Amino acid sequence: MATDGTKIIDGDRAHDTYWGIMDLFDSEASSKMIIDEYPIVQKEFFDEFDNEVYVTSCGLAYWEIGLMTFERLKYIKTIVSKNACVDEWTKLSNKEGNSRSRVLKNFIKKISVKNSKVRKAKKYRKISNFIFNENDILTFKLSDNSYRALICLKIDQHRGNCNYWFVPITYQSTSKPNLELIAQQSFLGSKIGSGYARDDTRKKQPGIEIVWDYLGGKPNFIFGFVIDAVEHKDLLKFKHHF
Repeated sequence: MATDGTKIIDGDRAHDTYWGIMDLFDSEASSKMIIDEYPIVQKEFFDEFDNEVYVTSCGLAYWEIGLMTFERLKYIKTIVSKNACVDEWTKLSNKEGNSRSRVLKNFIKKISVKNSKVRKAKKYRKISNFIFNENDILTFKLSDNSYRALICLKIDQHRGNCNYWFVPITYQSTSKPNLELIAQQSFLGSKIGSGYARDDTRKKQPGIEIVWDYLGGKPNFIFGFVIDAVEHKDLLKFKHHF
């Protein structure tokens, strides 16, 4: 089961599908491109449950942006009529099964009526005056007068939100650090299992063999940073501490 709840947009697959379509739409992609990227009929899918999640989330997006047709609506009804999600949720409890059933009934009722307020493409404002820049090394002091350090690894802007991705460094001292001291420290990170062959994993993350060699044996994973993301508007409130 690849969802967190019984709603139409609930869980990774539904969010990825719905927002994938909306991102294309907001980028002024053509209807053909959207339909080609996210066809309502998938030739391959994991199982009936996941297919229903995909089809319903795709259908909701289609309806909101004015791409619903009689043929697409008919196909969505066919998929929903199989009760794949209702049956799976009912295995957990009758409450969840009934909840999914109600959600689907309301969903079909909604998309069966022509959308009189088709969603317009959104223009999101992007931040240009950053507080910090990518690759900035920052230090700050805690209430116990000890210093810490981190790196602004990435600045990500998406759908009007601007987030700074910070990677902690192991530095901890009552002395304010300089670059030389920080260079002697470590990043915080974790191993992320790879389903690829070792050679393919190397291509996906060049240099990972340095970590492999350090650990010994024949590991096969990629390295992921421990990241603390802070939104621009929140960082403004305490930027003077860095």
